[in-house]
Amino acid sequence: MTSSFRLPEHAPVVIDIAGPALEAHDRRRLAHPLVGGVILFARHWQNRLHLTQLCAEMKSIRPDLLITVDHEGGRVQRFRTDGFTHLPPMRALGERWMRDPLAACDAATATGYVLAAELRACGIDLSFTPVLDLDHGSSGVIGDRAFHRDPRVVTLLAKSLMHGLLQAGMAHCGKHFPGHGHVAADSHTELPVDRRSLKALLADDAQPYGALSTCLAGVMPAHVIYPKVDARPAGFSARWLKDILRQQLGFQGAIFSDDLSMAGARRIAGQPVSFTEATALALDAGCDMVLLCNQSADGGAAIDTLLDDLTALQDQGRWQADADSEQRRLALLPATPPLTWDDLMHAPRYQQALEKLP
Repeated sequence: MTSSFRLPEHAPVVIDIAGPALEAHDRRRLAHPLVGGVILFARHWQNRLHLTQLCAEMKSIRPDLLITVDHEGGRVQRFRTDGFTHLPPMRALGERWMRDPLAACDAATATGYVLAAELRACGIDLSFTPVLDLDHGSSGVIGDRAFHRDPRVVTLLAKSLMHGLLQAGMAHCGKHFPGHGHVAADSHTELPVDRRSLKALLADDAQPYGALSTCLAGVMPAHVIYPKVDARPAGFSARWLKDILRQQLGFQGAIFSDDLSMAGARRIAGQPVSFTEATALALDAGCDMVLLCNQSADGGAAIDTLLDDLTALQDQGRWQADADSEQRRLALLPATPPLTWDDLMHAPRYQQALEKLP
């Protein structure tokens, strides 16, 4: 860490960059005291060397920057070439469970280790995984990203996957609390509504969050409305995040909003909201960090507006930095240096894990 760098009081915003190379405006934004993370997509990929150099350049600007990606396996895997292992969808682990539960747990740990070790070797700190949604068979956007229909099976396979991530030095983020798998609508394009009762949700879809509350490092709530609990989507609901997730279920880790550019985040209580309004509502409801994705094109005016507006709200005393939130963010940064890619390829644990993949 450079001598001139000072840790921010609270850096809640996770942004992206437009292309595979950092531009001047990207560097300026990454240095902003309210930016605590960056999320990468397939458009940022050229090859492993480029990815490693890009991550190193971002860390040279902000040593505490949390570099993240959605890299679950199956159809949600951003990097697939130049040596990256093609990981199975999580449903494959659930199918293995039906034949041999112990072998499935072992394969889940191996999957988590390979996933995290390859990302960390390139400089990435965190993948938004595991998916804890249940496979009700009704959600196309979840589908084979889910381990299983049974919340007990999901809990044990997710815990095994999380163990593999931790073996490689990577934290984790369970999603999408309290559950996205029961609704057919896709929150990327519309605002889904799940009309089940709180009792029903806690006994079924939300069960993994309670069972994993002592070991989950991060949670991402769903852009779904559960009207029998709250009129707001879960990610903007203090009832869901503060009362239920933190107090009732005992979760102590970091809470990330899902992408605020998704359609499910653009209408709160029936009214359209700006990115700034959505950010303020999410932070006030209990999110520690908010994601604003795919807004860096055409100069990234939306990102700059959000950062300027959030700074103004802070100066006006309408939003306060949260030291607890900042500590939760920092706790997600890896505590140990990763293996280089060459060393990883020859590591016995990695070779064994490859053999255990489903």
